[in-house]
Amino acid sequence: MKKKIRVGPAGWSYKDWNGIVYPLKAGSKFDSLAYLASFFDTIEINSSFYGPPAPTTSKSWARRVANNPAFKFTAKLYQVFTHARGKGTREDEDVFRAGIDPLAEAGRLGALLLQFPWSFKNTETDRDYLTSLLDRFKNYPLVVELRHSSWNEPPVYQSFERRGVGFCNIDQPLFSRSIKPSARATSPVGYVRLHGRNYQTWFSESAGSADRYNYLYSVEELQPWVDKIAKVAASAEETFVVTNNHFRGKGVANALEIKAQLQGKKVPGPASLVTEYPRLKETVVPSLLKPKRILPCPSIDPE
Repeated sequence: MKKKIRVGPAGWSYKDWNGIVYPLKAGSKFDSLAYLASFFDTIEINSSFYGPPAPTTSKSWARRVANNPAFKFTAKLYQVFTHARGKGTREDEDVFRAGIDPLAEAGRLGALLLQFPWSFKNTETDRDYLTSLLDRFKNYPLVVELRHSSWNEPPVYQSFERRGVGFCNIDQPLFSRSIKPSARATSPVGYVRLHGRNYQTWFSESAGSADRYNYLYSVEELQPWVDKIAKVAASAEETFVVTNNHFRGKGVANALEIKAQLQGKKVPGPASLVTEYPRLKETVVPSLLKPKRILPCPSIDPE
């Protein structure tokens, strides 16, 4: 495909990835971010949802993917703006910008994702809030993720197109008012996000993120999404595909399978992951690559 499609997982710092995504006992010099950047052209930064990264941290992230010129991060907006609506202060904004700007200045920020919860609905109040937030962060390439079906209206998409704001096409457990899978591109940035289909724990307040995202898509379940990704990419200048089903590296496995289907050939991937999920032998060439840290990194790294 002529237009760029970047596929990758959400996040890279998970303890349950050791020995599955990452080599077991890889050593203190092993760089997990550089390792993933050798297989993927994007990773979604999810730690920025819980708090703004320090500028030194984001500068480090940009350095650590230097070996992949095509690599771009996407980052989630701090949750105080999306989940604690109206409580985000100017100071919160300034601190968040200071943490994200080094990635943008390095040419490594592909999109800023505004992820809203299911409770955010297409009401006058929430529409006004969304408009104000889009104005607030309009100097970034913005993508909006909406989960409630009330937003599935032509005026919403037309508004995004006028503003040059991307729409996030998602796969999630479908309940009565959940927004359904789609293949829309409303800006030069296309975005697809796969959360898994764990119906048992999706809305459970007691379930942790590991339980909620414990789902491995079958190859048959991925194929319709490969078709949707191609449709999005036909309308966008660049498209980001993020697998958020991170439990035990399942999102990494599915991201590799999506890459292989899009490219029509086997793609390189972690040898340990192929051992964990043997079906990957059909689409992945096992790699024993062990990138090491060659640049100093800050001691506090939320990813």
